[in-house]
Amino acid sequence: QVQLVESGGGLVQAGGSLRLSCAASGRTFSTYGIGWFRQAPGKEREVVSFISWSGLTPYYVDSVKGRFTLSRDNAKNTVYLQMNSLKPEDTAVYYCAADRFRAVVGGESEYDYWGQGTQVTVSS
Repeated sequence: QVQLVESGGGLVQAGGSLRLSCAASGRTFSTYGIGWFRQAPGKEREVVSFISWSGLTPYYVDSVKGRFTLSRDNAKNTVYLQMNSLKPEDTAVYYCAADRFRAVVGGESEYDYWGQGTQVTVSS
């Protein structure tokens, strides 16, 4: 199994950048697909991005395409979400989630492991 810890959130002005990290413990980290989700106040949790265990099927929700980039470093057991050109609408708690051998993004209920979340606040 795997344990996940997010970091890198904070308060930034619109147009700024942040890089979120998801650090994992687990011998078989390289076999897990990793998704990023976010939840804004009063809103349901939504998927933001996904990278498969093979790294061949990156996914981005339309609202972040061209601004966010997801990558993974299996040697460091870490995935990164680089967020550029941030907008106030990006304000939310961001979570990383893992599911072994997952090759497509899937929904929230399909991920077995979750981090505790990191707050991202974008001011206008």
